[in-house]
Amino acid sequence: MSVKGPTRAMILAAGLGTRMRPLTNDRPKPLIEVRGRALIDHAIDRLVAAGVTLIVVNVHYRADMIREHLAKRSDVEIRISEEKDELLNTGGGIFHVLPHFEGVPFFVHNSDSIWVEGYGHALDRMKARWDPERMDSLLLMASLVTSMGYEGPGDFMMDAEGHLSRVPEKHISPFAYPGVYILNPRLFEGCKPGSFSINPLWDRSIEAGRLFGIRLDGVWIHVGTPEAVKEAEAYLADLGTG
Repeated sequence: MSVKGPTRAMILAAGLGTRMRPLTNDRPKPLIEVRGRALIDHAIDRLVAAGVTLIVVNVHYRADMIREHLAKRSDVEIRISEEKDELLNTGGGIFHVLPHFEGVPFFVHNSDSIWVEGYGHALDRMKARWDPERMDSLLLMASLVTSMGYEGPGDFMMDAEGHLSRVPEKHISPFAYPGVYILNPRLFEGCKPGSFSINPLWDRSIEAGRLFGIRLDGVWIHVGTPEAVKEAEAYLADLGTG
């Protein structure tokens, strides 16, 4: 059963999907299928299971295809945020849709992250851990040991209390960031409309000791390339899930 916490979410689906070519030559990345289900549906399914009742989806590349696909969902209210003129990046895209969330915290979910749960359910564990008084954001963090499709030295350092910090130069972190988090709208105080990254806001939050992480108990699959699609298909087929 879901615990109390955010009941609204945003799915980031406006990217061009260049690393996924040629699969994205005729469709947007969120509609690439893994185990017969579009990536964006994997994300929506998890959010709905966690008690989310409203999802805002930003779109740009082949936006009409995503809009038509999402019109088939009847289990959750979905609103579309068009980024026709320019891609607004992570920060600008979220800032643009803040009115939909009416000042309350909400989930943000990349459309290319899927995972196999370990103990409990990740989004419910995030809701249970979320503390809006102490946190600007709570990021789901995946162990590199149990991650697939990720290439990099790790994204954040995380201490025993869950405080996040940047990975120092010439160091590596045992954690990757899957692009799933709870966000407090106050993170955007002082921001102006336009295209900008969320990273400078997180740096400011790190300095204030207000950026936190929680470890995923499970296997994270970053579906960012055609090869990663094949790996995800094979892994999930072995588990008999997806």
